Amino acid sequence: MWFLIVLLIIVLVIAFKSIKVIKQAEVYIIERLGKFHKVADAGLTIIVPFLDHVRSVVSLKQQTMDIPPQGVITKDNVTITIDTVVFYQITDPAKAVYEIQSLKKGIEYLAITTIRDIVGKMDLDETFSSRDAINQELRVILDEATDRWGCKIDRVEIKDINPPADIRDAMEKQMNAERNKRALILEAEAQRQSAITIAEGKKEAAILEADADKEAAIRRAAGQAEAIKEVAEAKAREIQLVYEAIKNANPDDKLVQLKSLEALERVAEGEANKVFIPFEATGALSSLGAIKEVMNDNKK
Repeated sequence: MWFLIVLLIIVLVIAFKSIKVIKQAEVYIIERLGKFHKVADAGLTIIVPFLDHVRSVVSLKQQTMDIPPQGVITKDNVTITIDTVVFYQITDPAKAVYEIQSLKKGIEYLAITTIRDIVGKMDLDETFSSRDAINQELRVILDEATDRWGCKIDRVEIKDINPPADIRDAMEKQMNAERNKRALILEAEAQRQSAITIAEGKKEAAILEADADKEAAIRRAAGQAEAIKEVAEAKAREIQLVYEAIKNANPDDKLVQLKSLEALERVAEGEANKVFIPFEATGALSSLGAIKEVMNDNKK
């Protein structure tokens, strides 16, 4: 009875050591008598007890590793702290186990030295503006270096870059100065544009006003010319009527002389102190003088 119990226990132990169930996205590194034997994939795997044993369980999923924040000196001698995270995946489990003592430590140390080398060639301002370039260069270098370890670096991200406190204060003051400068430039540009717009408006208004004055002057001149023309035509018609009337009346020389004297009388009523008598009027004047003498004799 006891023999059967002991035999059952031995069978169970052998079965436990022989049958392995491997989870999805994992592999077992199997060694036989201390030497690499095979890589067991996911599923049911049977090994030889006491001859084979599982050296390591390797995950094939993409993994992340935080690199401890590192103090790095830039090209312009400023010490900054860089926090980085690495995304990697094991592509050859046997190499990941046998080619390096600790894959994570190897990736960490390699990332630290590479970051210091890359950032040490950059100025402080360049490190802030070149994160993508740093990430890409760091990924390429790490991927090439870890390829012989059966590992692929998928991505490297710089989470944070922290300069010293005094540098941060100086940067904030510089950013405030830049903002104020941009604000002043925008304000000056707005004032300039406003002045240009006002000047253009005044120019347009002056041009329109000059055109209006010109048009008004032209219209006034045209109106005056039309009025003068109408007056001249009226005078001409008046003279024509007078001429026709005189012509139809068939006046004799005495009537013409008398009308001349009447016109001379009106001329003499003016403010001029000199009166020029036409030669034709002298005959009429002499006749008037004779008539006056005759009238005086009759009175006597």
